[in-house]
Amino acid sequence: MNPFQKIAATRRNHAVEHGTVTVLLERHGFKRSLAGRSNSRGFYIFGNVETGDLRSAAEEALSRMQQGEGTLAVSPFCGTTIAVTGILAGVATVAMAGGAQASGASRWAKLPTAMIGGMLAVLFGQPIGRVAQKYVTTSPKVARFRIDSVTESGWGPFKGHWIATSWE
Repeated sequence: MNPFQKIAATRRNHAVEHGTVTVLLERHGFKRSLAGRSNSRGFYIFGNVETGDLRSAAEEALSRMQQGEGTLAVSPFCGTTIAVTGILAGVATVAMAGGAQASGASRWAKLPTAMIGGMLAVLFGQPIGRVAQKYVTTSPKVARFRIDSVTESGWGPFKGHWIATSWE
């Protein structure tokens, strides 16, 4: 698999990971903490979930995406959105606080402006993060995608499952 194929596969797995978590949340509400990690061969779901329930949720998410429900690929809980928001907030804060020596103002005098810049960046981070997910980190194009297996496989003290995927 060349690097471009690996990226495309990871984006698809990331989309199905999001869809799976969404289905689990629809079924059980926010009673559980869930997290996921994707790569080109599949994805992990971490959290207290029964293997059968997880497989059913993954298959439902995949089926819904194959039927055109591509919005399942984008999640407000995704690390992409958190990263985009953090980067924007950091850059905005530094940009607004910068130049204190050039203008003659002290850094403390620029603190309110820097804080406002950081807060505005956090507000815009959510929608920009969703756009980044939609066009960069996920892909709902899963027409020939299938789930091969779901096996319990935790990391240290964290209960998890590995969902292996492939294309026909």
